[in-house]
Amino acid sequence: MEENEVIKLRQALGCWYEANHRKLPWRENEDPYRIWVSEVMLQQTRVETVIPYYRRFMTRFPSVDSLSDADTETLLKLWEGLGYYARARNLLRSAQILRRDHGGRLPNTRAELSGLPGIGDYIAAAVLSIAFQQPVAVVDGNVKRILARLFMEASAVNDPAAKNRFADLAERLLDHRHPGRFNQAMMELGQRICIPSAPNCVPCPIRENCRAFQNNATADYPQRLPKKTPPLQKMTFAVVMRGKRFLILRRPGQGLLGGLWEFPGEVIQDQPIDEGKVIDMIRRQTGVQATILRRLGNVRHAYTHFRVSADVYLCHYREGDVRLDGHTAYHWIQPEEIRQYAVHKMIHKMMPLLTLPFTAGNPSPTAVTRQ
Repeated sequence: MEENEVIKLRQALGCWYEANHRKLPWRENEDPYRIWVSEVMLQQTRVETVIPYYRRFMTRFPSVDSLSDADTETLLKLWEGLGYYARARNLLRSAQILRRDHGGRLPNTRAELSGLPGIGDYIAAAVLSIAFQQPVAVVDGNVKRILARLFMEASAVNDPAAKNRFADLAERLLDHRHPGRFNQAMMELGQRICIPSAPNCVPCPIRENCRAFQNNATADYPQRLPKKTPPLQKMTFAVVMRGKRFLILRRPGQGLLGGLWEFPGEVIQDQPIDEGKVIDMIRRQTGVQATILRRLGNVRHAYTHFRVSADVYLCHYREGDVRLDGHTAYHWIQPEEIRQYAVHKMIHKMMPLLTLPFTAGNPSPTAVTRQ
């Protein structure tokens, strides 16, 4: 693409964005904190999903200092349903570092930003360009798709080896005078016009620059490497009832779904489901003896890199004090109290199964955290 074409592309894209961009809450100003939080939330998540979470988050944590004072339990509950919970934990860790080392302000250099937990190349580029107007191009899935069609780029967008190729193309097009506007315009175009299938080319402001459009080949780009089917992980979960209450456990703070609450459960790999193994799992994880009343059903859920199929059992507490092995805390709660806890999506999917009458009994102990 010749330089004069690039200049026209920048102008056309900028004018389109000024006239057509959505009024999103994180665009109300160029506060680096607000932009950072929004970009973290928008990772792997649709704009429409993020908006209500973002509004609640900013009401509760309007600044780096307020976020740095958050307790993990409150933060995870606020994040519940948004997924990828490591993002929330990294936000908290980064906020604490920012208050300690940077006076509660986000730094304006790539090196310092990239040194914060959870901030990679994309988020660093977004914050630097939008909040600080530094000439750094952002490259996400939307941008790669546009670039692939503009240049009829043969590199697969999901090939890690093509990362530098797409970065070079993005830098070639970047409007250095208005980098924040340009980057947001590219993302907006990818979300609304240059969509994965059946792109709406008629109102596209840069279609005259698009080789795929000119060659009637938009359906052929971007090219992708074949995706592997995510492996299926089989699990069992046990809803252990003690009277009208059931037992929930808190996962360790780090790792997948860290800090969230759940029922006792484990991966069963290729083993056949055996009720005796469910009883043994309850004993190993909680120290209590239980009996199985019935199988409640099966729930399925897909994570980014694997799928889960879980059989859920309703169990009756018999005896024993809770002694945790792996989890960090427990509660005996009534079904309606589950709303007070940050639980992962699998648990939400199990709750409709709990429509059976519960046996009467004595209330159980309050939460105990293992030291």
